[in-house]
Amino acid sequence: MWQALAQADTLGRGVAGLLLAMSVASWVVILWKVWWLRRVRRGLPQAVAAFWQAADLDDAQRRLEGFDATRVALPLLLAARALDDAPAHTLAVAGDRAQQLTRVLRDALHAVLARLQYGQVLLATVGATAPFVGLLGTVWGVYHALTAIGMDEGFRIEQVAGPVGEALAMTAAGLAVAIPAVLAYNVMGRWIATLEADLEGFARDLRELLASQRWSVGA
Repeated sequence: MWQALAQADTLGRGVAGLLLAMSVASWVVILWKVWWLRRVRRGLPQAVAAFWQAADLDDAQRRLEGFDATRVALPLLLAARALDDAPAHTLAVAGDRAQQLTRVLRDALHAVLARLQYGQVLLATVGATAPFVGLLGTVWGVYHALTAIGMDEGFRIEQVAGPVGEALAMTAAGLAVAIPAVLAYNVMGRWIATLEADLEGFARDLRELLASQRWSVGA
């Protein structure tokens, strides 16, 4: 690999550098998201269970602050409780309480889901484009090999060994960058889908609770 890169020209080294940058970026996202999503998967059920065991909203908020270390469920409750702080005679408090809760919980839920989805676009992009970036290096290496053959009437294996080696190295590098990104994207996508369903269920239950019980959200 290193010998092939040493023989490559500017374009070949540029392709190799791009693949290296894509690999580093994807692995940083993979390692961070695996660590963070595992915390969310472990903490969210505990936080929701603690919430429903609370005596009132103040106790529920304290429980969420203690159990929801990743802050994925707590923003929903805080958004609902912030309704009483909205200025009077504005559209923010227009409609009945159920409509107000639906609006603020939807916005808070979308913000949390955006955090869960963070980095997925990068993994999808790397997984989809890395093979083609490697293919560009492959085509360029084959072009060099053919050029070396055409410039000399006497064919020698040394003329094509370097360019062909560069081409094969680029193909392998492109696959090595793409495969982990695709696998991580699919696995974490399933985790995120499960967490999204849990959070949507919690938001729906929270809305029904606050709307039906006629509690003061800011009490």
